[in-house]
Amino acid sequence: MTTITRFAPSPTGVLHVGNIRAALHNWLLARRDGGRFILRIDDTDNARSEEAFVQGIRDDLAWLGIVPDAEYRQSARFALYEAAFERLAAQGRVYRCYESAQELDLKRKVLLGRGLPPIYDRAALALTQSDHDARAAAGERPHWRFLLDRDAPIEWDDGIRGAQHFDPRQLSDPVVRRGDGSWLYLLPSAIDDADMGITDVLRGEDHVSNTAAQLQMFDAIGAQRPRFAHEALLVGSEGKLSKRLGALGVAALREAGIEPEALVALLARLGTSDPVDPSLEVESLAAGFDLSHFGRAPARFDEAELHRINAAIVHRLSFERVANKLPAGMTAQAWDAIRGNLAHLDEAAEWWGVITGPVAPPATDEETAGFLALAANTLSDAEWQDDPWHALTANLKNATGRKGKALFLPLRQALTGRDHGPDMAALLPLIGQTEAAARLRAAARA
Repeated sequence: MTTITRFAPSPTGVLHVGNIRAALHNWLLARRDGGRFILRIDDTDNARSEEAFVQGIRDDLAWLGIVPDAEYRQSARFALYEAAFERLAAQGRVYRCYESAQELDLKRKVLLGRGLPPIYDRAALALTQSDHDARAAAGERPHWRFLLDRDAPIEWDDGIRGAQHFDPRQLSDPVVRRGDGSWLYLLPSAIDDADMGITDVLRGEDHVSNTAAQLQMFDAIGAQRPRFAHEALLVGSEGKLSKRLGALGVAALREAGIEPEALVALLARLGTSDPVDPSLEVESLAAGFDLSHFGRAPARFDEAELHRINAAIVHRLSFERVANKLPAGMTAQAWDAIRGNLAHLDEAAEWWGVITGPVAPPATDEETAGFLALAANTLSDAEWQDDPWHALTANLKNATGRKGKALFLPLRQALTGRDHGPDMAALLPLIGQTEAAARLRAAARA
């Protein structure tokens, strides 16, 4: 059976790292098996859904390299939900209720006060047709609940959590439709999973109780149950879900200079026992994706680790991959010279400025000034070779007896205005003989 997974975000805001991780894991699972990955936009909430967020979801997935095999909009599938709902109503598996939010809250408080679980008491099942007619005549519109079979224990083998058991007597019949006719999440999701042939539902552990109810919904509509797996939720490095983590979206990550490969490398392995490896391509990440490697402990998302991975990714990026993001005129030779010193791609502009100049000369003492003047003359008089840096330093070492830091640091400071940076053997040819000599003379006069 072909593996078919899905990612079903609501377009009521931007994707945050938790959403992105869920999308990535479902995509990797399908890709590992040569299956299909579906993007399903959960836009049943017309009041809160925005088209800008729909496009934002598409753009964020595309930036990460996640390409859905199909896309659906739940707002275009209402007829399917209506037909299934009518069948369930005819079977007595959905029923009308009228309690207000305040009434339900009072019932819950009474039960909790008695030390009982706050389960809906099914009082609406006792209403007669006359009761319903009277409420309709009074302008009351019902909401609808799905009737759980309390004699059928709910069990499944979770791909991450193992054997799961729920007693339906300890669950409230879930509301599936509001009084205004709009849909809540549970029933349309189950109907869509069945209609689209979803074989694997991989989502956060906060959906475990939803799964318990949905399994009976699959049975009620005569559909095959997908396999379910619930992964631990993300927490911040401080050990809890911070507000920042909950709002950390792709735009913020891009603004911070994070490359998509870095985010994929980290999130692909987050929550598993596998080490994060920035060198792995997507195909390797997919081939090694294994639900048995996921643990039950919260998955820690550490932004500092993400930036470390980003640096490792940047050091590996080819010139072709980054050429359109580099400063105008920057060459492949320059990229190869500086990329090992970058933590984020936007830092390339700073080093390109070092190469092209101007560079502010550092203040020097008299002895260092004399040394730099000698270096300028030596460089001007020398034949420009394939390795001018080592030729220059060898000549200066022989002429002055300087070595180590005393030899190299004044030259680096004069040529780049910095105490550290890329290998000078790579930078000097890019600066050029004439410009380099001019910088050395300027530093000697400073």
